[in-house]
Amino acid sequence: MNKKRISLLRRLAPYLAGAVVIALLALGFRPAPLLVDAEPVARGHLEVTIEDEGRTRVVDRYQISAPIAAQTRRITLEVGDAVAAGDVLATLDAVAAPALDMRSMQSARAQVAAASAMLAAAREEVKAAEAAAVFARNESERLDRLGKDGVVPKNMVEQAQTEARRADAALASARFRVRTAEHELAAARTALAYAGGQDTGVSGVLQLRSPVPGRVLRRHFESTRVVQPGEPILDIGDPARLEAEIDVLSSDAVRIAPGMRVWLERWGSADPLEGVVKRIEPTGFTKISALGVEEQRVWVIVDIISPHEQWSRLGDGYRVNARFVLWEAEDVLKVPTSSLFRDGTGWAAFVEEDGRARLRAVQIGQRGTLYSEVTAGLAAGETVIVHPDRDLADGKRVRLRE
Repeated sequence: MNKKRISLLRRLAPYLAGAVVIALLALGFRPAPLLVDAEPVARGHLEVTIEDEGRTRVVDRYQISAPIAAQTRRITLEVGDAVAAGDVLATLDAVAAPALDMRSMQSARAQVAAASAMLAAAREEVKAAEAAAVFARNESERLDRLGKDGVVPKNMVEQAQTEARRADAALASARFRVRTAEHELAAARTALAYAGGQDTGVSGVLQLRSPVPGRVLRRHFESTRVVQPGEPILDIGDPARLEAEIDVLSSDAVRIAPGMRVWLERWGSADPLEGVVKRIEPTGFTKISALGVEEQRVWVIVDIISPHEQWSRLGDGYRVNARFVLWEAEDVLKVPTSSLFRDGTGWAAFVEEDGRARLRAVQIGQRGTLYSEVTAGLAAGETVIVHPDRDLADGKRVRLRE
């Protein structure tokens, strides 16, 4: 019996060896698993945002210009120097007076009348701004008390506080405009005094004074020279009162609304600054992108509401990156946007299961830059493949890249 078994095994040995060789060859030529990157599906906070670059600018910028043709003395102020309201910024000496006619005289008188009207209008704006600021402060205090009692939500209290700060800022701007109007009226009267020579007390020296306290933002020239009426000499402003101007695509601008929250990032610190959209300018402009493509852009103005101590080193014209929050929610089932792709008329993703890619139809809600909301098709804890390769198919073997 043993001899029969041995004989049988000897006859089957070549076949068994061939089967082993075939199995080894099949195993060797089997395609290797595709290396993929993957992330888990999770629940958490989700934001839908728009990001663009912009720059800071002083809210109230005043350009000091020559009211008349004159010889300006050398400008001694440097950019960044602090000035107080009423400080002498530039001194103008009279040049040879041109021949005057009746039209020039009437024009000078009209400028005085216009400056007087602008001053009256500015004073009325101050009254309106004072009333608005008082109302906003009272409303903020009232909602603060209700918030402490739990009657109103916290976000309503914060919104009222923001409106109170904005009303105070508007009041400060209105008061600055009054000072500027007073300065312009004085300049117009001085021009009238020079226009016809009827003011015998004119000494031939005109001093241009700062209408507001602030700092020198720009010096248009330094050495003595002849200036023409309206020619800029200095720019004055307060760097402690900044806002940001962001140019966004016109297709994105229609999705942004005043009061929307904005995060200003990559401005020089790891901590972002909080802001709100102040206004969206109604006129667009054409800009050539880095790729040479014409784009229609729109300026969006953002108020910085973070405490000044956080951004005291920022100045006029500094670069910032703005992230506009279009939509946000807590406890959202989210998936990496890079894992989603179109499959027919719907959306799909590849899920990694036991070393194989499984095609899964999904339904999505809000779409963000990095993550999107999943409403059906996936569950928390599942692993999806991000940036799926075009060769990836349902059931294909995959291996997660470490």
